[in-house]
Amino acid sequence: MRPHTLSSLTVLGLGAVLLGCSSTSSNGSMSSSASVAASASTPAPAATDGWKNLIDPTMSAWRGYREAKMPAGWTVTDGVLSKTVSTNDLVTRDEYSDFDLEFEWKLHPGGNAGVFYRGAEDAEKIYFTAPEYQLLDDAKHPDGKSRLTSAGSDYALYPSPAGVVKPADQWNSSRIVARGPHVEHWLNGQKLLEYEVGSPDWEKRLKASKFATWPKYGRLTKGHIGIQGDHEGELAIRNMRIRTLP
Repeated sequence: MRPHTLSSLTVLGLGAVLLGCSSTSSNGSMSSSASVAASASTPAPAATDGWKNLIDPTMSAWRGYREAKMPAGWTVTDGVLSKTVSTNDLVTRDEYSDFDLEFEWKLHPGGNAGVFYRGAEDAEKIYFTAPEYQLLDDAKHPDGKSRLTSAGSDYALYPSPAGVVKPADQWNSSRIVARGPHVEHWLNGQKLLEYEVGSPDWEKRLKASKFATWPKYGRLTKGHIGIQGDHEGELAIRNMRIRTLP
């Protein structure tokens, strides 16, 4: 995500997303029943056991942010969703509250993108309401100089550890788990961080961030999944699936 001036915040009437933050980053291995999707050669998993595949040739699960249809610039080839130039962000047609989201992604050298969750469409951009799982080439992008804005971070609030993301042009596997105020970010089988929305730690971090004056940022309990498209450069995503948690 790139910085955004606060002057445009006056048009906020944001709605539906809530996340969680409190604890510091922690590492761990994933259970087999909730493992991150697939190696580079694994085909997209079937929509079973409550899982819903989000990428198919029709892209029926998606549309453009504040648009009725898919924006130009996004394509699907052999199960891979990609874009090569700056275009509008994508959002799911459905909204999600408690969920488990898995996906694989890669960027070219210097690449920068993100996946948003529990986002609304009340504002100019989805990141006015939705937290962002940062997708980044840590080695070549300036955001990689800070762990708060590096790959896998909860952008600008919770840092991710170094050395987990793979080099540019290699596939990474990611997972976001959100249940009530509790949120976890995973990367390549390792838990990067977890937090509790509304906790003292989360409130402190929010007040210290550029989101401090954005009244509904991160506080929505339900909203869209989003994929950032408005940065230059190439992004590829595959094997993206989601399931609703009880």
